[in-house]
Amino acid sequence: MKDILAFAGSNSKNSINHKLVETAVSKLEKSSSELIRLTDYELPLFGVDLETATGYPQILHTLLEKIRKADGLIISVNEHNGGPSVFYKNTMDWLSRLEYKFLEDKKILLMSTSTGRRGALSSFQYSESVLPRYGGTITASFRLPSFNDNFDEEKSEITNTELKGDFEKAILQFENSL
Repeated sequence: MKDILAFAGSNSKNSINHKLVETAVSKLEKSSSELIRLTDYELPLFGVDLETATGYPQILHTLLEKIRKADGLIISVNEHNGGPSVFYKNTMDWLSRLEYKFLEDKKILLMSTSTGRRGALSSFQYSESVLPRYGGTITASFRLPSFNDNFDEEKSEITNTELKGDFEKAILQFENSL
């Protein structure tokens, strides 16, 4: 059985991307999983001067070790004003400074959602381009547009039949890639 580490790129306690990741994890059939919140690995705002003065926070080493132990990752990215959130990018910046290829040999299910029709497309595209630079392989992807119209939070499920089918296919494709 493969081990999956799952998280959203959001620091909101009511993150819709976390809800999407939580739903994806519940659909895994061939893997064990650990769902985390990146807010439990709080990092200061990255800066070269800070890195030089203080080095790397211990919590960063802890997060990197979790990533190393996983066979695959499920990541859902949020969007702020047409780009990746500072919180998510800051985490990626710190990880890549500690070890540039921190995603080496990791299979990734990349997802995104937003309340808008584009489903966090800009943040998704940013992640789609940068995660392979860090050594990761995106083996499946899914975007959920208009979260409030297409997701039932009480049932934790996608309500749009076509999107639900695409979601389940992406999860299956990801698990089969491991």
